[in-house]
Amino acid sequence: MRLILTILTASLALAGCTETSKRIRFEGEFYRSNASAPRSDRHNFVVTSGPLSRGIEGARQAALYEGTRHCMTYYGTSKIDWAVHPTQDPAQALTIDGDRIVVQGRCVEWPEPGGPATR
Repeated sequence: MRLILTILTASLALAGCTETSKRIRFEGEFYRSNASAPRSDRHNFVVTSGPLSRGIEGARQAALYEGTRHCMTYYGTSKIDWAVHPTQDPAQALTIDGDRIVVQGRCVEWPEPGGPATR
């Protein structure tokens, strides 16, 4: 029984290390960021990032990263039209919800859907 508990504890510890190694630090801290979009229109998305208590600059960078990752995953592009740019616009322009920032963006494909066809 003791051996099983030891193996289980070691396995959990290793699993935790693996997850941490995949995380990215911004301004020396880890931030929880999430991009969400309806399945019917993944072009338009919302990113939340925080906690702001660890620093607003890191949360801003994490939001930019998460939005870019969303567009790269679904459309293969990093071009985004932001309602309020998470890192370039003044911090006062950002929407704050509790201890998190909230930004909206739209992935831009080239050529834009409905635009002129290219040869």
